[in-house]
Amino acid sequence: MTTAECVTPTATASTSDWPHSRRSTTLTISSTATRTSCPPMLLGGRSDVHVGPAPDDPPEWNAVASQQLPLPLFETHFALGRARAVMAATRLGVFESLGRGAATVIEVADWCRTEATATQQLLLALAGSGYLLYREGRFALTPSARTWLLADSPSSIVDVVLFAYDEWELMAHVEDYVRTGIPLELHQTMTGTQWAQYLRSMRALARLTAYEVAEVLPIPDGATDMIDVGDSRGHYSVALCRRYPRLRSLVLGTPKVGGSVALHTDDDVVDRIVHLEADALLHDFGIGRCDLVLLCDLGRHFSATENAQLFRRLGRTLRPRGVFAVIEPAQPEKGHHTSQFAALNELYFGTLSHCPTRTPSDTAGLLRDAGLQPAARPITLSGGEVAVHIATKGSAR
Repeated sequence: MTTAECVTPTATASTSDWPHSRRSTTLTISSTATRTSCPPMLLGGRSDVHVGPAPDDPPEWNAVASQQLPLPLFETHFALGRARAVMAATRLGVFESLGRGAATVIEVADWCRTEATATQQLLLALAGSGYLLYREGRFALTPSARTWLLADSPSSIVDVVLFAYDEWELMAHVEDYVRTGIPLELHQTMTGTQWAQYLRSMRALARLTAYEVAEVLPIPDGATDMIDVGDSRGHYSVALCRRYPRLRSLVLGTPKVGGSVALHTDDDVVDRIVHLEADALLHDFGIGRCDLVLLCDLGRHFSATENAQLFRRLGRTLRPRGVFAVIEPAQPEKGHHTSQFAALNELYFGTLSHCPTRTPSDTAGLLRDAGLQPAARPITLSGGEVAVHIATKGSAR
């Protein structure tokens, strides 16, 4: 039994990873990757994917249905072990070592400079959890691991996994938060090293949704200027500028970020994107300067008053018929069914920041108070856990 819900086809590694095609009979390991109760990518709808025990066979299904299994044991002891196995393999370079092809325990240990017996235990844990496959003495990456856990993959979330080490410490504050209601204030308490890793993780997550956002945003005809606030390294700006050749973007980043916008030197849009380090709450955005405002998952770190002021100032910088888009975690209205991911996000951000996740009505109210006309409902991106709230500015009278 594994600890994710919803069965997808059993993952198989590329045949080129294996030295022989004959299946090993000396060791059998379940290679089922992620298990979910429905297809995890639902364009325009909420994802029903959630974390929990996933039975592998009828007896296990019956045990779960009859409540004979101690589910809290699976969701604490085994879940913690699985998480640390993935984190350790990422930090130690285990996945990178197997990115070159299937390898033995000794070969992986030599590459990672780790102890062989302990390395074997880690590899077996990863294989049992669906991240590796095993045949004839060699381990190989599953397609899922190759997609998400190699640094050079376009869909890499290596930096997100590495930030989990910091989250492990930060979430130890949950008990104090529940007792007192006082959050940790993530952005004020992180060290410089933690802050840098946090920003890298945010950049990795933005990269996953940037091109879909560029596809769904209704950009005004003839749009030439946009302001991108909260997108730590400009991935949304890159995607939008590639899609709209006349578009230029100003990426506003916090002074803590440092560095420049996330572009390669040979990127064809580099000349149309400018990175500016400034405080969004203090920066003068001007009036009527842009056709598109993008506010990326930033408001939860501000108070209600600060959010209202920021939305109004960004609304004023829009030209007539301009578009204001807010990208943030999808959250149901109060009293509606809450998915596991949305509920856990609410606890996570409540613990680490003083502002709870906004409902669609909350965001629509901020947009309306800024003099804009919000859409009837937000667009939910593939995966169902990120929402794009869109509002437009009226024509000049």
